[in-house]
Amino acid sequence: MENVDFELEGEYVELNQLLKLAGICDSGGAGKALVADGQVQVDGAVELRKTCKIRAGQRVECDGVSIRVLPGPLPA
Repeated sequence: MENVDFELEGEYVELNQLLKLAGICDSGGAGKALVADGQVQVDGAVELRKTCKIRAGQRVECDGVSIRVLPGPLPA
């Protein structure tokens, strides 16, 4: 399984957008389709909410890729 670190730019990212930003799919719509098909796990459980909020510390798995979500830089 490939491991990817993703650094947040805010408090959270929507699941379908995370899949796009991490390079698993080409668009948010394609990300929604992956979630709807039950192909995405969040913290080890299948997640069916396409726009659920993913926060730092969570792990998302899809299509042989494991995404570790990290906190973004602290504001100056």
